[in-house]
Amino acid sequence: MQLHGGELIAVTPEDLPPLQASPEDLPIEILYEDDAVIAVNKPAGVVVHAGAGAHSGTLVNRLVHHFASLSKVGGDLRPGIVHRLDRGTSGVLLVARTDAAHRALAAQFAARTVEKTYLALVQGRVAADAGRIDTPITRDPVHRTRMTARLDHGREAHTQFRVRQRLERFTFLEVRIGTGRTHQIRAHLASIGHPVAGDRLYGARPFPALPGRIFLHAWRIVFSSPAFPPDADRVTVEAPLPAELERLLNEPRP
Repeated sequence: MQLHGGELIAVTPEDLPPLQASPEDLPIEILYEDDAVIAVNKPAGVVVHAGAGAHSGTLVNRLVHHFASLSKVGGDLRPGIVHRLDRGTSGVLLVARTDAAHRALAAQFAARTVEKTYLALVQGRVAADAGRIDTPITRDPVHRTRMTARLDHGREAHTQFRVRQRLERFTFLEVRIGTGRTHQIRAHLASIGHPVAGDRLYGARPFPALPGRIFLHAWRIVFSSPAFPPDADRVTVEAPLPAELERLLNEPRP
């Protein structure tokens, strides 16, 4: 509406978002824990921490209810959070109990010594048994809510994949990432013509059997726990494939 002067405008302000995460008694699945680290199985559809349009029901709201003390390095709205998973992605995620543990884990992520392996069902039949994608990733200049790996500039990104199973119109992949860019797997796989099943943002066809999520699951993470001496064995944590995704491998639908 164009204003011409003299109009009276009434504005009703919304409540300010909370300055710290509030505890909420919601379920949380613990896959592993020691004195420094908690590994949880994040469900698809759950946001990791508060952000635009999400101030309750997050993974952090669950964490602060179940654990009395978490790292404060990320601030009062992100206690314990060292890395993230997209809302529509399920799987294992590490949480730091203390500030020292947070800094130690963050250093491992920065040094790319944390091994992160995902399971993904992608559209189409991937021809190669294995492959590597090294194209840089940047914000899509047209669709600002997504990333792209189809330009000749951006941040360094490395994704490796191998075929686990070929289906009639889909391919089940094991995917390992050497970097942790926003939407990295989704953008990289879409760039080679095989978007993740259900990922409409990156061009996948509608997949009614996947309401509220995409077929991307953080399956395994390998790291050195700050709770143990530097020469201790590395910790491996796996999150089993959710039942709804397991079922789709038998009868995926377009």
